[in-house]
Order: sequence, then structure tokens, then C-alpha cells
Amino acid sequence: MQENTRNTIFLEDAEILAQQAFEQEQYVIRVKAPKCAASAQPGQFAHIQCDPQRLMRRPLSIMRACASEGWVEFLYKAVGAGTELLAKRAVGETINVMGPIGRPFELNTNKPRALLLGGGVGIPPMICLSEYIKDNQTEITPVVFMGSEVPFPFQRKASALALDGIEASVSDGLPLLEEWGIPSRLASLQNYDGVYQGYITDLARDWLNALSEAQRQQVEIYSCGPTPMLKAVAALAKEFNISCQVSLEEYMACAVGGCAGCVVKVKTKEGEAMKRVCVDGPVFEASTVFA
Repeated sequence: MQENTRNTIFLEDAEILAQQAFEQEQYVIRVKAPKCAASAQPGQFAHIQCDPQRLMRRPLSIMRACASEGWVEFLYKAVGAGTELLAKRAVGETINVMGPIGRPFELNTNKPRALLLGGGVGIPPMICLSEYIKDNQTEITPVVFMGSEVPFPFQRKASALALDGIEASVSDGLPLLEEWGIPSRLASLQNYDGVYQGYITDLARDWLNALSEAQRQQVEIYSCGPTPMLKAVAALAKEFNISCQVSLEEYMACAVGGCAGCVVKVKTKEGEAMKRVCVDGPVFEASTVFA
């Protein structure tokens, strides 16, 4: 990924390079979309035509993007007619991809400890941001916590990377992040071995409490997930007086700002205003969205 003008959106017929299925109708799809791949940034998404039978597109967060090889990868769950059709598409077929779209996360190098919190379909932007930090912002040290109430869409692996404040029994992380040298841990209420039994914000609180006050002043939170989770993340950030960026999930029709069907109320210097998640976001300062 590389720096780009965030207003540039490309339309590409993208060949499906891989389609991997996981438990509970979860899938990771990789497509050849070189223009999108070359300009994608963490927190952005693409609007995908899942199948010619369904003209309405579906917004999918970008999980990984490789500019040199021209591919983009997405994680999605088959929960409706569109994504169910997408799950049936085979390697070698073509889907239409419009992207990258939206305001990305903005890394703060004055806050060298990045706490990344991803829940459910909010996991992909955290993987994307982790890879971007690894490749471009080596002065920032990320820690990643991920939560899910369905089986995780990857094989869990006991981490060899220690984290202060986290019990030894909470051992499992994401293998890809482990390969990158980025510590991660998982949270769920489903009693998975090696996984924190509780909410992701409670896991993050344990880690934050283990830091000194000076260390906590170096932390910025980046998060994506369901709205109830993001509200809890915003409250956690307020509790510790930590700056926080959230990527909102919202239903979309056009995804380019024309229909205003994805608006949310945001606090601005001029007062409250209705902002479009697709182009004014999806990333916002948490304090402007959640009280």
C-alpha cells in the first residue's frame, strides 16, 4: 500500500484468485484489482458486485492489499442474498470491484503504541492496519486484540509474543500477525481454549492497566466492529483519556456519497452534523460519534 489521494475510486473487473471457506459461512476472497491494490489504505473498503444476478453492491472492508502483485483480499460472511451468491463464485471468474473508498485511519506517530481492536467483520481493517504499520511505520508498535462470537476465520495459534497484563491462559492469537512479529490475543464468550472469556474491551483494559501512566499517554486506539462494541471502545478510550479512531459499519446503497443512506450524527466544531459513513468516514474520531 502507498500514500494516495483518498478521493480516487477505481472501477475494475477483478479475477477471483482464491476463495477460502471457514466455519459459520465465513470466507476470504482474493481478487486481481491492481488499481485498487495500488492505492488502498487501512480502514478503506470496496463496493463489490457479488454476482450479475444482484445489481446492488456490497461494501467489504479491505483486509490486505498487495500493490506489487495487484491483488486485494476481503473477509466476509454469507448472511444475505448478495454475499451468498459471492460465496458461490469460483476461482477464475470475474467480479466487479469499485474502490478503494472512504477516509482511512490516520496513524499518529506521536502515539507510538497502537492498540488495535477488531470485532467480527471488524477484524479485516485491523489486519490491514497491522500490515501497513509493519511495512511503513516501524516507529509504531502495534498490539492487536480481536473478538468474535462465531469461530474465528483462521486457525488459532498459541503466541510466543508476551503481553503485560494478559494471563498466560489467554494464549491464542492470529498466526499471520505472529509471523509479522505483532502480538495479538483473542476474546470471545464461547469458551474457546486459549481465548479470553469476555469482551474485547475487558481484555484491552487488562493490558492498559499493566502500563504506566507515561506509557498510556503513548497509546492511540484504532477499532472496527459492531456499533455496540465501538460504543464500549469509545467508553474505554474516555476512561483512560486515550485518543481513539473508529471505523463504522453501516448499510450502504451507492457508497460514493450520492444517496446519503448511510449518514450518522457527528459532533463538529460548528455543532452536530449528519455525515456520510461511505465518504466522510468510515473512520471517525470516536469522541465525535459516541458520547
